[in-house]
Amino acid sequence: MIALVLFALTLGATPPPGPVQQPDPEIRRTVDRMFDAMRARDTAALRAVFDTTARLMTTAVSREGKAVLRVSPIDRFIQGIGGAPAGTTLDERIFDVEVRQDANLATVWTRYSFYAGEQFSHCGYDAFQLFKSEQGWRIIAIADTQRREGCAP
Repeated sequence: MIALVLFALTLGATPPPGPVQQPDPEIRRTVDRMFDAMRARDTAALRAVFDTTARLMTTAVSREGKAVLRVSPIDRFIQGIGGAPAGTTLDERIFDVEVRQDANLATVWTRYSFYAGEQFSHCGYDAFQLFKSEQGWRIIAIADTQRREGCAP
């Protein structure tokens, strides 16, 4: 009983959270510009949404059932997009997008399905980290999961 009273008093002593900040719409537009550039295979437009230090981190599960993490510089990602086979549209379709922001830091969490042309490839979640510099919002990191099963349309 004493523990319950102490717990209740502790809750009352905790300051309320700060005001919820409405995310800057430019955060989502930055992510959308990245996907538009992917579909167009426009490496200049793609490079423009990333900070030069950005990294891509992909998580997966190996055939042996072990967790795998692959980390690569964003230049490798951009080169891969630019080097995609001619006539193939790389289309990552996002949904259930959640944007959070505090000051000059933002996170975009979203489900996705990836298609190469009309062919489904994989799905998962993307987690984008963005930083607002003097040049505007830039993606500083992308982490994603990849799987072929349990994918929503």
